[in-house]
Amino acid sequence: MKFETPQDLVNPILEALRVAVQTGKVKRGTNEATKAVERGTSKLVVIAEDVEPPEVVAHLPIICDEQGAAYAFVPTKQDLGKALGIDITAAAAAVLDSGDAKHVVEQVVASIAKARGAADGK
Repeated sequence: MKFETPQDLVNPILEALRVAVQTGKVKRGTNEATKAVERGTSKLVVIAEDVEPPEVVAHLPIICDEQGAAYAFVPTKQDLGKALGIDITAAAAAVLDSGDAKHVVEQVVASIAKARGAADGK
């Protein structure tokens, strides 16, 4: 089941990424995000919803669930790339060190967990 990120979380997620890129550590790209989850180093994985073909990122929510890693979706690769401070689009990213965005990342992770729990009927 694909989890819908609540719309009011999209901007905080992108803002947290912007801050983490400048003051913490962020891995860009699907492969790097996958490795971060497998190594247990990711605080938050952000995945673009408009990735074509969707199979490129389809494994990420599954391994995040297996590893107990938080993940969220943002509407576009364009937004994700912009938040990462790159001139190209990005399918996924993983926050390894939140830097100054620690508080925002923690809030986002808590909100996602709550929303996902509600979606699962918990």
